[in-house]
Amino acid sequence: MFKPFTTIAGWMLAAAVAMPAAWAADEKPAAAAPAAAASAAGAGLDARIQQAKLDVIQLNRDLLVLEEELLFPASTQVALFVSMDVGKLFELDSVQVKLDDKVVTNYLYTPLEVQALHRGGVQRVYLGNLRAGEHEIVAFFTGKGPHERDYKRGTTIKFDKGTDAKYIELRIKDSAGKLQPEFDVKVW
Repeated sequence: MFKPFTTIAGWMLAAAVAMPAAWAADEKPAAAAPAAAASAAGAGLDARIQQAKLDVIQLNRDLLVLEEELLFPASTQVALFVSMDVGKLFELDSVQVKLDDKVVTNYLYTPLEVQALHRGGVQRVYLGNLRAGEHEIVAFFTGKGPHERDYKRGTTIKFDKGTDAKYIELRIKDSAGKLQPEFDVKVW
């Protein structure tokens, strides 16, 4: 007994099952019409699925932006970034950052991440909230220095956090005159 389907997918399945029986009875012209209709319905369904995927991606992006704005309002936001300029004299292994004598991040770099930094990439290593006032950042960089020796250096900066968002860049640069890497901090 044939039971009617209420969905497009069910109708397409019924049409696909019915087609071989129709072809066996040499009713190919009559079977071609449901096949064309099934193909058109399938194309319409596929387009709607693709649009739904795009809508979900856009919604997810909007939710992430909203979440960041709620968790880290601009009046208390502080973000720390790591960048490298040239990087021939220092091969970065890890970074440890202390904010007001509290370790806020430890990051161990892979070779691909170091290559990305050499090509001009900038990595956000920390995003958090800080109250207004004076604060201190201490960053420790560990890796291989000149002549493949283990190298650990640090840099410190005191800064005043106001009511605006604060962006701080931890930079690793080559000093050609000293043949040593230099580590400094730039507050934006």
